[in-house]
Amino acid sequence: MTSRPPAIFVGDAPGLDFLNSIATPVDTAIDWIEDGEGLVNWLEQARLVPSDALTAIRAQALPGELDRVADQARSLREWFRGFVGKHKGRPLAGNVLDELKPLNRLLERDEAFNRIAKRNADGKASLELQTTRKWRSPEALLLPIGETLARFVCTEDFSNVKACEGVACTLLFADHTRGHRRRWCSMALCGNRAKQTAHRERLKGR
Repeated sequence: MTSRPPAIFVGDAPGLDFLNSIATPVDTAIDWIEDGEGLVNWLEQARLVPSDALTAIRAQALPGELDRVADQARSLREWFRGFVGKHKGRPLAGNVLDELKPLNRLLERDEAFNRIAKRNADGKASLELQTTRKWRSPEALLLPIGETLARFVCTEDFSNVKACEGVACTLLFADHTRGHRRRWCSMALCGNRAKQTAHRERLKGR
């Protein structure tokens, strides 16, 4: 397994954070789900799968099985990147449903269900209805990703989906700022680099 820095979550939408699981934050491209262990670690950082479920899936997975699931996750990611790239910048119309068939096929495999569970809030125990799923195999790790992408498609205004203006940056984000003037994935990454470049250009001009 390759050592990776912590994953980047700057998309302001979990569906875009999944696309940003491969990125070039500095000079070298990093794929946080390039193998099975990377996929498990990314899902844990994204809080899409409970830790106990990830532990159980790690223990039961056959050799190479998680790597094959990571292959499927990367294929899903690049298919969805094409969909977002085609439609970002304008409202999503209902006539795109046929394009979403691969995502609907994934969602049809889900075994999610509701159950009553105990909730502790303000030191008091109460009951709540929780949605969970059966984690029968490592392939079930794809299901919360599919749910996240479907929720993004159905709830996000694609007019607000933008690509960072950084020269080499590949990160996407949903611009939820007032006036929708966000330009960078983050000020700590591309925003500061752009400021430094502009400053150097002004000094040359003098």
